[in-house]
Amino acid sequence: MRLGFATVLLMAVTLLGAVVPAGAQSVGEVFRKVSPSVMVIRARGRDVGVGGVTSFLETGSGVLISADGKVITAAHVVHAMDEITVESLGGETVKARVVASEPAADLSLLQLERVPKGAAPATLADSSKVRVGDQVVVVGAPYGLGHSLSVGWISARWAPNTVYRMMPLAEFFQTDAVINTGNSGGPMFSMGGEVIGIVSHNISKSGGSEGLGFVVTGNTARQLLLAKPSFWSGMDGEILSDRQADILNLPDRRLGYIVKTVAKGSPAELMGLRGGTATAIIAGEALVVGGDIILSVVGIQISTANVPTIRDALNRLRSGDLVKVVILRAGQVLELSGPAP
Repeated sequence: MRLGFATVLLMAVTLLGAVVPAGAQSVGEVFRKVSPSVMVIRARGRDVGVGGVTSFLETGSGVLISADGKVITAAHVVHAMDEITVESLGGETVKARVVASEPAADLSLLQLERVPKGAAPATLADSSKVRVGDQVVVVGAPYGLGHSLSVGWISARWAPNTVYRMMPLAEFFQTDAVINTGNSGGPMFSMGGEVIGIVSHNISKSGGSEGLGFVVTGNTARQLLLAKPSFWSGMDGEILSDRQADILNLPDRRLGYIVKTVAKGSPAELMGLRGGTATAIIAGEALVVGGDIILSVVGIQISTANVPTIRDALNRLRSGDLVKVVILRAGQVLELSGPAP
């Protein structure tokens, strides 16, 4: 029996449509599969402004990646925060603490007080296999609206220290999936339902989503948080410029790291480090002042060039090892010390 051209074409289209890549699922299936792993993160911290020290709330997202309660999120959501709670799909809220953090890749690892009922860990994929043009799913809490779904594509892959120099250790995926405030720290999933990245930020001129979202790759998270966990200090601040260091009379023409905030219960607080209390314009830039200025860490002087060396030295420490810092406080040079976490 001879088949007409239209019939043959219809059969071919039907057969092609039935071919599904291994491990692929519909968007709805992916969402239902992964939602029990996605967490809403609410953190309370302190900021310093013209009115002095004030408290604020930060909302972000995260993903459960182990049965014992480890959650990956973005560092800027939790790194220097005083209190952290995590809310699961079922609405249960549990406390969490930071156990590893790398602001230079915008990544932090939390340990939950307990795993919420019904929560299930997601699988962290090998992100090197992800290609530009792959479809992806992002689940998070934009503007605090928990477990919201957005869908898009991998637009580009950026090597470390190329697209966003404030985070030199992060390899990024660029995506057009919608990313808004509250998505930070949330997972990006492959169509197989595996975590391939952690949402960091978007670039926007309007304040909304413009299709320029940046997601730290899963392999970066695995390396910096799991394989060789990055040291968590619990403090936030910045390295002074040469001009700022001169104006602040740092000794021996040194540079320094001026401490902005110190999280409660963090290694930095246990060491006795103090955060700032006011803001000032110094050498044309706004700085938080009144806190300690760190001159050296574990014997290594503070400078932009020495940051990788200091990071490596801290990451080699074992729990309980003594961490020594030299600081400038109210015109006096002091040495502080405390145990590594």
